[in-house]
Amino acid sequence: MGGLMLALFVASLDQTVVGTAIPRIVADLGGFDRFTWITSAYIVASTTAVPIVGRLSDIYGRKVFYIGGIVVFLVGSVLSGFSQSMNQLIAFRAIQGLGGGTMMALAFVTVGDLFPPADRGKYQGFVAAVFGLSSVIGPLLGGVITDTLSWNWIFFINLPIGIPVAILFVLFFPSGRQNVASRRLDVVGMSLLVLSVSSLLVALSWGGVQYSWASVQVVGLLIIAVASTATFVFVELRIANPIMPMGIYRDRVVGLSLIAVFCTGFGMFGGIVFIPLFFQGVLGASATSSGSFLTPMMLGMVFGATISGQTLSRLGGHYRTQGLIGLGIMATGMFLLSGMTATTSFGQAVVYLVITGFGIGTTFPTFTIAVQNAVPYSQLGVVTAANQFYRSIGGALGLAILGSIMARRFADGLDARISPDLRESVPAETLAGISNNPQALVNPDALEELRESVSPEISDQLLDVLRSSLATAIGDLFLIAMATALVALVATAFLKETPLRDK
Repeated sequence: MGGLMLALFVASLDQTVVGTAIPRIVADLGGFDRFTWITSAYIVASTTAVPIVGRLSDIYGRKVFYIGGIVVFLVGSVLSGFSQSMNQLIAFRAIQGLGGGTMMALAFVTVGDLFPPADRGKYQGFVAAVFGLSSVIGPLLGGVITDTLSWNWIFFINLPIGIPVAILFVLFFPSGRQNVASRRLDVVGMSLLVLSVSSLLVALSWGGVQYSWASVQVVGLLIIAVASTATFVFVELRIANPIMPMGIYRDRVVGLSLIAVFCTGFGMFGGIVFIPLFFQGVLGASATSSGSFLTPMMLGMVFGATISGQTLSRLGGHYRTQGLIGLGIMATGMFLLSGMTATTSFGQAVVYLVITGFGIGTTFPTFTIAVQNAVPYSQLGVVTAANQFYRSIGGALGLAILGSIMARRFADGLDARISPDLRESVPAETLAGISNNPQALVNPDALEELRESVSPEISDQLLDVLRSSLATAIGDLFLIAMATALVALVATAFLKETPLRDK
């Protein structure tokens, strides 16, 4: 169990450790126009791997895939560390993501192999807490390694941890049961799933950033994603051994749980990413300290996941009740965050973040246990992977949709708040640039340029208007996140609560 959590920690850490090293990487390798793909390549590859590996592990067993995932992850780490260009690094990060996605997909499944549903809660809570810890430690560790060694070592550091873990898995990881009756691979289904997921995620990462949402590139990818998804469902309903059995969606507990997980992911990821922007752009925190304000939320998630897992095991697995409580706390936290303004104290914000994080963390083991308890052992891998997959897809959609809404609400709010006299005092091109890009509020160079273009009095007035507009726009996003949590709560209310199995 310790080796499992350590492997998961390394894989999840790699999603966050890179962020603080990106400026140094770009300085060494160039490719500023592509640097976002250092992270996106990992996420696209790992998300795509999750549902496929979950199903294949049901057929061939977990051990071979977990060890294979560790090996691929370590190979990708070494190659990433030796990258000589941005394109090389992006390609090697994708390899790393395939291995990391495999490890993350099987972590929750393996807990299901090792323990019966009645005992899984506390261990699923521990595993879920690893994600929160990696989110706290990752940025700090990345900064320390980059400053003291070099950015290459944020990848090489995986070797002294990953190699012993791989040896432990080879020696002690149980082979487990295999489904010999369904060895025929669904190659068509896997290909369509990869095409669908990768097209959707690439479109969401490009939209509004590298290309407009109405561009041929983004619209074309979205059409491919929709068409391949429809074809995938058509094929899976008719094939003998589907990679994603459609029958799991007919189960009421599974179907409603996946809706709840999707909505939770939408609100969670969509909300989290804008918190540093609020602290920097509205409250005037530095870039370093604004990132650290995510720590209270992540610690709340760790405690929420741990306590939730313990109570699930000790109190008989009342996952519906626990899901309702967790989502209610999450919705309350999002509502409190929506009311933050430029006068909100840092202490208040920290309390709101802890509440929100605790509610989110509570849901992690809750819905994992619910879906695992609803299906036979032969579908444990696919249904657990689906649980993770829908949370990731919900987060990707939340990030893209809420980002677009924020930009629109910020521009509208600025237009409504700025007085005619103030508008005439600011150069049109300066005002247009900030209106179209609220990120300029956290860019020191852009702020300095603004101060130099107008008088100090006008600059202060404009900054007050900008910060108020940004606070309102981000507040609206938290209200939307609250609404998605309430949708998840309604879905959870209709869950049928069945006793957790003892085997």
